Amino acid sequence: MRPLSRPTRLLAAALAAAAVPVIALTGGQAAQAAPVTQAAQVTQIAQITRDTASAVTAAPEIPDSPAGRQLRWFLGAPDRAPLSGSELAEHVEAAFLAELTVEKFNAFLADVRGLTLEKLTEVTPTALTGTGRIGKEEVTVQLRVNAQGKIDRLGVGAPQPPIPAAPKSWAELDARLRKAAPEVGFLAAEIDSRGRCRTVHGLAAGKARPLGSIFKLYVLGAVAEKIGDGKLSWDTELTIRPEWKSPSEGGLFERPDNSTVTVREAAELMISISDNTATDMLIHTVGRKAVEAKVRQWSDHPKGNIPFLTTKESFLLKGVDYPKHARAYLARDARGRRAYLENVVAGLKLTDIKVWTAPREIHTLEWFGSPKDVCRAFSGLAKLYSEPLHGALSASDIGIGLDPAKWPVVWAKGGSELGVFDLAYAARTAAGRTYVVVPLANDRRKPLDEAKVAPELISLSRGAFALLAKG
Repeated sequence: MRPLSRPTRLLAAALAAAAVPVIALTGGQAAQAAPVTQAAQVTQIAQITRDTASAVTAAPEIPDSPAGRQLRWFLGAPDRAPLSGSELAEHVEAAFLAELTVEKFNAFLADVRGLTLEKLTEVTPTALTGTGRIGKEEVTVQLRVNAQGKIDRLGVGAPQPPIPAAPKSWAELDARLRKAAPEVGFLAAEIDSRGRCRTVHGLAAGKARPLGSIFKLYVLGAVAEKIGDGKLSWDTELTIRPEWKSPSEGGLFERPDNSTVTVREAAELMISISDNTATDMLIHTVGRKAVEAKVRQWSDHPKGNIPFLTTKESFLLKGVDYPKHARAYLARDARGRRAYLENVVAGLKLTDIKVWTAPREIHTLEWFGSPKDVCRAFSGLAKLYSEPLHGALSASDIGIGLDPAKWPVVWAKGGSELGVFDLAYAARTAAGRTYVVVPLANDRRKPLDEAKVAPELISLSRGAFALLAKG
């Protein structure tokens, strides 16, 4: 989670060393297309891979599926742009089109004129990822459709950075992780039949560090528990109140004030694209103390998370009149901090935030947990299992690309802000064993080079699962 220089409906992403402007569009129910304005969004975007995804390396034969039919339309659309609103409405989800507007969608089509698809790399009935070219520049193409077969996610951007070869030993993994950032933590563990996390390998696995948006696992847990208790439903409609909006690239921040969204969609957006508005809406819906209860249940380090901040509160404390409000808040005890949030921070305005460009208060104003805490959160979520919860956690595998025949279930969440880059995975083998891998990396002095750190942490995670599977 990080400050934005401006809210965007269209996320412009210029190709490195290229004159071709390439646009990434982000839709309401899916992960963002890569790349966006910060490389750290790999934690939310990387791949659309689901459990049923299969790799395709041959020349592209576009499948006759809901996603395939829309991809054929899209590939032919730039040469016919500008398109009428009625034609776009036939192919694009209404809420997505409303976010983007017909004018800006047509501007996007003009920017990608000349796009050719060279191969498909990920294929499911509702989502496709491939590579192609605009002129001489290689690009990545991502498309997803909703249950009605209309596009709710579309992106064209620079290719994602290559993932290095996976480590072959725990010693190699440790050595590479220590080089990734000044402060790191790591856990590879198995969740046993009683839900206990059994450490297989760790590096400072019990030390609390800033989690970034991995904290949203606690919010999801509180939501799932309320639903299990009959106090809420996945189909409950929530109103997008303007005072609950929190900056994020795409998602509910761009939806009209006082429009509605179901708990199910908000939860998926919170996990798949780390939607901050969706997160805050769910915190307000279940109550701050319900989320704090999950933190106390699943974490050995609850103190740093009490009171449990909304993303908007975090932005305001770090961004308005800094360091005035941050210092005033941190100087108080838990009761005083609650009062400060209610009486002072609630009156601050997002428009007064001044964006920062270096790590700020990442060890004091953040959400905290250790790799072991994150494992316990995954274990707790497994006990609260439902299809909507599974759908949210499996919406993106964050690029790890485990073989779906060997690993039919993959849950993932990432977190980042300036100086913080974290990943968390839980995966179940075909034989029914569940493993968790959590690498955490931070630098309190300067921003991490996420173009290097993100692929490296994905590689280390991929290698960890291979080592775990060997026993």
